[in-house]
Amino acid sequence: MTEAVIGIGDKLHIMTRRLFEEDIRRHFAGEVTGVSDALVELQGHTFVFNTSVNEYKRLPEIRTRIFSPGDAGHVVNRLPRDVDLGQLAYRVIDQHLVLTDGRSFSLAINEFGPKN
Repeated sequence: MTEAVIGIGDKLHIMTRRLFEEDIRRHFAGEVTGVSDALVELQGHTFVFNTSVNEYKRLPEIRTRIFSPGDAGHVVNRLPRDVDLGQLAYRVIDQHLVLTDGRSFSLAINEFGPKN
């Protein structure tokens, strides 16, 4: 019997891969509220890249989304369970884009390299 890799209460950061240059850059950070076979349900926030100011903006409303973490169209990162999802924001630190809670957690986002 195999143990589930993702469980209720886990927190995930999911980046949707862009197929074309003009596709919207969309990320989601949320807490797992349901698991069924190859699907997970998360409650959290969507982050969308605003090209006019060149930064990610967190949409204010909490959303419930269903993902297939094994889908090749997503890059999935596990977040620490103690991260406050409401405090997550994107910042440029040492010329790298990171997702941070402003305290002890930060995740380098590899989609963007150093600014030249």
